[in-house]
Parts: sequence; C-alpha cells; structure tokens
Amino acid sequence: MTQAIAAKDVTLRELKQNFGIQISQDSAFFTEWLDSFTTLSEEDKRLLDRVKANFLELMEDPPMLENTVKMVVLAPLLDLAGFYHKPFRIETETAIALEMKDEEAIIRGRIDVLVIKNQLWLLVIESKRSDFAVTRAIPQALAYMLSNSETVQPTFGMITNGNEFLFLKTSQNEYANSRLFSLVNPNNELYEVLQILKHLGSKICM
Repeated sequence: MTQAIAAKDVTLRELKQNFGIQISQDSAFFTEWLDSFTTLSEEDKRLLDRVKANFLELMEDPPMLENTVKMVVLAPLLDLAGFYHKPFRIETETAIALEMKDEEAIIRGRIDVLVIKNQLWLLVIESKRSDFAVTRAIPQALAYMLSNSETVQPTFGMITNGNEFLFLKTSQNEYANSRLFSLVNPNNELYEVLQILKHLGSKICM
C-alpha cells in the first residue's frame, strides 16, 4: 500500500535519494537574485517601510501566526510586485502529489501561494509563523517545486516567516538558494526582496 507523506515532514535526504536533487556547485546557476535591479520608487520604499514597521509592532507580542504573516507582509509584497494583475495569476492552497518510487510513497501538500505567468509556474511561496526558521522549510519548498514537472523552465521559490526571506531555484535535478534576508538587519531588506520579485516577474522568460 502506498504511504502518504506530508510535504512538511519530508527530508532533504529523502529528496536526494528519490529524485537525485543536489545543490548546485556552479556560482552561475542562480544569479537571478544577484542581478542589477531597477531602482525602487520612493512610494515603494515608503510602503515597504510601513510593512516593516507593522511587522515589528506586531512582533512585540510574538509569535505571529502564518495567516498574519501572509496578511501583513506577504500580501503587500505581492501587490507591489504586480502579481495581482495580468499576465500573472495567483493561486492559493494548490494541492500537489509527488510520487517517491524508491519508497513507494507519495508526498502530499498544499502550496501556500503559487504565482503563475502565462500558464506556467513562476514562483512557489511557502509561508511560516514568525518563530519558525525558514531554513527548516527548504525540503518542503523543494518538494513543491519538484512537482512542477510539466516544464523545462527553472522553478523559483520563496520561503518567509515574515521576518526572514529565502529564495530558491530548481532546474532539472539541481537547486540553489539566495542569502537570507531579514527584517532584523538595520536597513529595510524588504527593498531587495521586492526588487528580486519584480525581477523574476519582468525578466524571466516564460
């Protein structure tokens, strides 16, 4: 009988064993988060400063639960990135099933937010409560990204707990991640997060 494994419980070792996924050693594999970005408008910066201020205010009584993270931090970012308008489309709670043939098991889960561009997956977003380390969700996000098997295009992902942001890229059997962006740092790193989101939306050929 085929066993069902929740995506949140899958390990990186299981993904390596069943799908051959390996971290890329090529420094040129994931440059999309390092490219030269368009300068943000003063209005964008003002709104992002407000998002950060709202987050810090609510974090005085932690933890911030997942739905609050989506509402306070993620929703404004998606809006400023232009993902609520064509050619983009937003799906939430998208169900995935990824067969693990070596273990006769199926990974099942639901993608928190899926950004689609021209019918193809652009960005898989996994949101966590504020006291959850985003690095713990890397296997879960990779499982979701690996389920996008209908295209030869790379798949991009973002994990956030409201405070921290980590970008991922998968292509065939390789993956890589960005550095960790955090609102704890003195500058507002939401600026860079938004620039990366806009870059993925405008520059990635779909």
